[in-house]
Amino acid sequence: MKQTLIALNEHQDQVLQIVKAKQGLKNKVEAVQFIIKEYEENHMEPELRPEFIKKIQKIEKEGKFKEYKSLSQLWKDVDA
Repeated sequence: MKQTLIALNEHQDQVLQIVKAKQGLKNKVEAVQFIIKEYEENHMEPELRPEFIKKIQKIEKEGKFKEYKSLSQLWKDVDA
């Protein structure tokens, strides 16, 4: 696991404390991890998410390739 030292101003620290309290988390580390997870799930593009990369790597490893006539067909298989 990586360790990171971050500097927060007073307002940012208060927000972190609020997240910690509202989510019933034990410490600020869990609050930061929660915020990162929420950002990943709600704001990152699907093709940048680790699950998407794992799916593509699995498809490449299995060697099962298909030909698609449209992007919508491809996305149906990827999202399945």
